[in-house]
Amino acid sequence: MIDIVLTDKAYENDVYPLVKAFYPNETIKVYSDDEPKEIENEIKDLSDKTKNIPDRPEEYEKGVLDISKVSKGIHLITIKFEEKKITLKITFETGKELIQSVYIELAKNLKAHYKNTMKRLLYQMLSESSGKVLPWGILTGIRPTKLVYEMLEKSQDDDSIRVNMKEEYLVSDDKVEMSIRIAKRELELLTGIDYQNGYSLYIGIPFCPSTCLYCSFTSYSITKFAAYVEDYLRALKKEIIYGATCFPNKKLTTVYFGGGTPTTLTSEQLEYLLKTVRKHFDFTYVKEFCVEAGRPDSITREKLLVLKKYGVDRISINPQSMQQRTLDLIGRKHSVEQIKEAFQLARETGHQNINMDIIIGLPGENLVDVDDTLKQIKALNPDSLTVHTLALKRAARLNAEKDSYIDLKASDVPEMMAETIDFAKVNNYLPYYLYRQKNMEDNLENIGYSKYGKEGLYNILIMEEQQTILALGAGGMSKFVFHEEHRIERVNNVKSVTDYIGRIDEMILRKRDFLEDNKV
Repeated sequence: MIDIVLTDKAYENDVYPLVKAFYPNETIKVYSDDEPKEIENEIKDLSDKTKNIPDRPEEYEKGVLDISKVSKGIHLITIKFEEKKITLKITFETGKELIQSVYIELAKNLKAHYKNTMKRLLYQMLSESSGKVLPWGILTGIRPTKLVYEMLEKSQDDDSIRVNMKEEYLVSDDKVEMSIRIAKRELELLTGIDYQNGYSLYIGIPFCPSTCLYCSFTSYSITKFAAYVEDYLRALKKEIIYGATCFPNKKLTTVYFGGGTPTTLTSEQLEYLLKTVRKHFDFTYVKEFCVEAGRPDSITREKLLVLKKYGVDRISINPQSMQQRTLDLIGRKHSVEQIKEAFQLARETGHQNINMDIIIGLPGENLVDVDDTLKQIKALNPDSLTVHTLALKRAARLNAEKDSYIDLKASDVPEMMAETIDFAKVNNYLPYYLYRQKNMEDNLENIGYSKYGKEGLYNILIMEEQQTILALGAGGMSKFVFHEEHRIERVNNVKSVTDYIGRIDEMILRKRDFLEDNKV
């Protein structure tokens, strides 16, 4: 258990994830100094210990503790924010303390500089205390390449980007090089697409054959919720018809059906949905139409033919692992052989842009398992491969029941990631997008690879937040990008299937009210 005390709780979202990255298995609670009396005493104690420190801008005070003599973990982190000074105290379970301060020449109202200065000091103290180094430094958000992308847009050269990423954010050399390479590929792919004057469409189908152990997405068992599917599609049709009127002066760029697993719908239901979308939206300028066919046990020849009939030109068949014991453990109700059969069936029905997803860090897996999974995927030769690092979300069963799987923790996850990077390079898969999630194993990342010309454009647009995304369906989160104002606004739909069906008019009204108040 680690308690964090802040004199300014506005920095909670900066401090908490960084501490969690160093101590992923600890329960962490954040308090402000106006909470319990003992918290006030912590701040007073910190003030007393640091009041005689002379002003030396941009210099760090040496700790009062020889960290090599600390043998136990952290009990408390206290951070005091002042106009041009930040002081941190780490109290260990032994009762020993480490105190450091940093003076800042630029005032607190320049928040980005102030925040990053604090995070660098916190990082250095946590790294010293834990003996760990994080490959992404102080970056805890999900879009590290967005920083590089924006620097490239401003015509910064590679060397200045390297300096910025390493000195400002403490990012490791290999992650900096990876970010530059991916951001350049993204910039190249988006050249010629008028994404600022266009928009993309996301449609969510929140049903799956079963719920995977690690899943925290909006998804419901198709077996248990079969009776709601027709009502859901009728409500979704209503939102689709409205959605087609939202941007009369914008061109539709990409369309993405996600979930859940859209192919849990019957072929008739799938055709009803695709026909509705094609009828009401103008596909003249659409550059990509992607459907998550995700689960092999949801795929049939009839469904694949329906997808082709309505112009779907990219699908994803996601094994996550090619190890049968892993599939059984995580709740995938299909076999490795079914994955191969579904893939071959997609090829037979004319699908020439197929992505496959795998997850490294799954319970009980090791480097040998990942090597074998990659070997089997190589034989299938998909057009793109997305490598996810396991992220334990709060809502996932694997997190809620983690004590039951403690003996099945994956080993050698960084080595697994290195193996996938080598696999991609040897087999001519180019990295083209990257994102991160909270609570990822070993503070790593997710990387999308593809053969040249087979990239997923929607993935880039949503991850780099370059374009407005209109999201329809349960759990959909519309994202409105205001480029001139450097502003992004979100409008959410409810996650519950039954709430979505019963409140569909409210979902439409939320978007209508927003669009009436904002010129997108």
